[in-house]
Amino acid sequence: MESPLGPLLPLLERARASGAALALGILVHTEGSTYRKPGALMLIAADGEYAGLLSGGCLEADLAEHARTVIATGAARMVRYDLRSPDDLLWGLGIGCEGAMQILLVRIAPANQYQPLAALAGALRTHTRCAVGIVCESADPQTPLGALALPGDAGGRPPATLATEAIAGALAECAARGQPRWLELPQAQLFVLPLWLPPRILILGAGPDALPVVEFGARLGWKLTLVDHRPSYAVAAHFPQAEAVRLARTRELPATLDLGAFTAAVVMSHHLPSDLEYLRVLAASPIPYVGLLGPPGRRDRLLADLGADAGRLRGRLHAPVGLPLGGRTPEAIALAIVAELQSFVSAGAAARGKRPSDAAPAGAAAPLS
Repeated sequence: MESPLGPLLPLLERARASGAALALGILVHTEGSTYRKPGALMLIAADGEYAGLLSGGCLEADLAEHARTVIATGAARMVRYDLRSPDDLLWGLGIGCEGAMQILLVRIAPANQYQPLAALAGALRTHTRCAVGIVCESADPQTPLGALALPGDAGGRPPATLATEAIAGALAECAARGQPRWLELPQAQLFVLPLWLPPRILILGAGPDALPVVEFGARLGWKLTLVDHRPSYAVAAHFPQAEAVRLARTRELPATLDLGAFTAAVVMSHHLPSDLEYLRVLAASPIPYVGLLGPPGRRDRLLADLGADAGRLRGRLHAPVGLPLGGRTPEAIALAIVAELQSFVSAGAAARGKRPSDAAPAGAAAPLS
């Protein structure tokens, strides 16, 4: 479930600074072809300004009208759009998506400490797995639509019906696997929403051609760290969108960085001895994806020089790095690299979501009808 939180945060912080209320839109169920899938988020202000997308811009204006009511009254609202009718001029939009969506709108304001978005934003800052629960259907007046189940350290007092060990366990399980799920309660249905943690990417070599890699990755919400042994290259001002830029010798990497925290590494220093040492360090690391920039002949020479360590990269090394998209400019090469990384990251997320242990337990709720 890929739903970056970053695009929502500037609007959230402005609202917090002024004490304004907002409406948080949570896509909880879809059928057919839809632009986004369950777990996607959108933040809407009373003046109609919004951050995030739940459709390709087709429904956002209508959703903003519902959001104004939610902000004014404080009452959560479920909004349903069904675009599967052959008459594709519903609301005069002519969208043609042929899908249905259910979106829960909840008011977030100082009175509720901007929850549940504040809990997710706090976990994102520390890169900590997190999940929150939102009541999406209820026949229990003590557990109204929009009631929240938050992690124990998020503060606030949930209704007693949501302060159970079973729900706390469901939040922890959902956070670990990164996939949304439904939980059936005695008189309610709880949608459990995990935080999407962006992948951390390590770029070894901070030359000018690393800049478009960082820029493309940042647009996807990734956290990128660059390392170079050359002081003239390892300059944070050259890469304003990077999470960190480090000056370090190749053999200092294990002591400088927690290599186990990275999803992927790309070696692109253009310096043969340095690339050799980078590969040797990465061979001993648990990083599951190792990309190497350069032609096959250069790769073969480096692997030969690695000797026995080369076998430790088997199944992880992508060399030459990048999808064969064509193009020779730094931007085209960066696009190819980021495209391959995106494919790898998405495949890993999909695999985590399909593990047998992640199957919904007996009694889990079906999606809303």
